[in-house]
Amino acid sequence: MDLRYGINPHQGARTDPSGGRPLRLLHGSPSYINLLDALNAWQLVREAGDALGVAVAASFKHVSPAGVATAGDPDETMSDVWGLGSPPGPLTSAYVRARDADPKCSFGDLIAVSEPVDMELAGFLARVISDGIVAPGYEEGALEVLGRKKRGSFLVFEADPAYRPPGWERREVFGMVLEQQQDELPITAEALKVVAGPELSPKAVRDALLGMITLRYTQSNSVVYLRDGMTLGIGAGQQSRVDCTKLAGAKTANWWLRRHPAVRDLALPAGMSRQDRLNWQVRFAEGDMTAGEWEAFSRVAEGSPSELTAQSRISWVGSLNEVTLASDGFIPFRDNIDYAGRYGVRYVIEPGGSMRSSEVAGACDEHGMTLVHTGIRLFHH
Repeated sequence: MDLRYGINPHQGARTDPSGGRPLRLLHGSPSYINLLDALNAWQLVREAGDALGVAVAASFKHVSPAGVATAGDPDETMSDVWGLGSPPGPLTSAYVRARDADPKCSFGDLIAVSEPVDMELAGFLARVISDGIVAPGYEEGALEVLGRKKRGSFLVFEADPAYRPPGWERREVFGMVLEQQQDELPITAEALKVVAGPELSPKAVRDALLGMITLRYTQSNSVVYLRDGMTLGIGAGQQSRVDCTKLAGAKTANWWLRRHPAVRDLALPAGMSRQDRLNWQVRFAEGDMTAGEWEAFSRVAEGSPSELTAQSRISWVGSLNEVTLASDGFIPFRDNIDYAGRYGVRYVIEPGGSMRSSEVAGACDEHGMTLVHTGIRLFHH
């Protein structure tokens, strides 16, 4: 497969013709990163779709997911933001829920879906800004719709669901060839061992499995918050576990604050583009606009409140509940649990094995959380 360029435009790139063929390029000219996104995203949705038995979608940026979701009912905020006139089908609903988790980061994403793209999803994608898609097939007419995106440069990959990679994977770094076994350890409900608190609800089991599979394809260290079959916030690629927890928590708070009436009712111009509208809603929800941003916001949002008070933010975020937190490595200190307690976390999923596991379990008990040990580390680099 010919590649436009490598990780940076000044680097040439190509695929080894002797390698595997898990994907077929149907349209466009990908870069090295596009291909990395497509390969990681396809593995995630294929595994999650098989494990959960439902349609799954992922929105990838820079080799980590910005959002992942199963099919489900979009809430009122999603329906308004994404212009859903009627309840969408399973595949479209999965992608809407995945993209809505972090719409700022999903701008220009690489999309993956676990099932063949139908005309409904193709029509929806024609109206959003994204770079490409990978799927196991395309309904008649869908490829033509997608091929017109981005003035004909939209990337379309077709994945082979039957493809299985060799038992060992290899990469070359600075002239040294590294090899390791493929990570094929099954992720099932049998891995979920409750060590503190009440048993998991069926919905929490689903979210735990979706979280673990998401972490398997997210750059480590990583933590993900989930609810109702969708990610709310993903903290990826941080050197400190607690920074992952804080970042994912901040994203979760922003997702929930976008449902606050003061954010939903911002007086933004009717003709403003969807992405500009979303960006202002996100910035207002975040609550840390610069002076220059406030000046620009005041010009476009006449009559909107100056800001949400700190107390109203705390009160609103405190109303979030039934959230699952999953971590790709063990939780070393209780500070992760204390921060997670701010964002409605009720279930904590982690490998276990920390020297301070008893302190972590005690913190979960204080916050009324269920602590689950899986014995499975899910680092990904």
